[in-house]
Amino acid sequence: MSNQIIGTDVDRAVEILRNGGLVGLPTETVYGLAADASQKQAVTKIFAVKGRPNNHPLIVHVESVDAARQWSSLWPQSAEILGTTFWPGPLSVVVKKAPDVLVEVTGGHQSVAIRVPGHVIALELLSRFSGGLAAPSANRFGKVSPTTAQHVFDDLGTSVDYILDGGPCAVGLESTIVDCCGDIPVVLRPGGITTEDIQKIVALGDDDLGMSRAPGMLPAHYAPQCQVTLFQELSEAMRASETFDAATLRVIDASTNPLVFASSMYSQLRQCDIDGVKHLLVVLPDANGIGLAIRDRLTKAAHDPKNQSH
Repeated sequence: MSNQIIGTDVDRAVEILRNGGLVGLPTETVYGLAADASQKQAVTKIFAVKGRPNNHPLIVHVESVDAARQWSSLWPQSAEILGTTFWPGPLSVVVKKAPDVLVEVTGGHQSVAIRVPGHVIALELLSRFSGGLAAPSANRFGKVSPTTAQHVFDDLGTSVDYILDGGPCAVGLESTIVDCCGDIPVVLRPGGITTEDIQKIVALGDDDLGMSRAPGMLPAHYAPQCQVTLFQELSEAMRASETFDAATLRVIDASTNPLVFASSMYSQLRQCDIDGVKHLLVVLPDANGIGLAIRDRLTKAAHDPKNQSH
């Protein structure tokens, strides 16, 4: 069955989307569960398939900066600078929504998150589709994000009408989200575009309201089935490992090469569940560059009453 659903037929994907269906969308960040952002019933399907609360906003994917402007009632200079600098790429901007943007897409907010994905197949699809695609990660709500077409099928099966296979995701972490609604932009979620890179071109403020305005902001998210415990040093993790059954234990050091680790992080979390790992001990990278995004995702993956952070 998966062979019939997974493929590279962009024309088929376009037809499904225009008819209100769902398509697994490859991007450089993670695979998205895409629907026509202008069709209310199609967008509603996303929430039903994912089991996602309907007050969680979705990111609209478009083919260009010009297309992005059409989704906003007030396109700020900060969004223009960020878009022209980092798009196509793993960055989303939150701006005031245009009047005709569905509230189902925005989670009831008066703002909308937009990005231009940096993946050749995604851009080809968006060009042929000639519209915006609402596309959160193509997995069950709160679980590990998918970074291959097979991950999407494993999670959602035939609930998705078609899955475009674009290979493994190059970045492997969800996009950075920057709120551009105010006078000073604010990073709501760290991601593939680092805070340091953003600060080179725009001044940033502090976030105190991000929870309500962006996806992926819950304290518990991106969670595998195994228990995740976080450490600052490898020596600490190794000492702790002595208290667990070696047959169901795994230790991962994310601090040695964070950029490489980021691209495989979700695959490694999924593999732990496949292999029957019960306790995963992870050494965190430093809180700068891509390390900040890795720490964000792993902290949420470990946010469970049974999990501890060291």
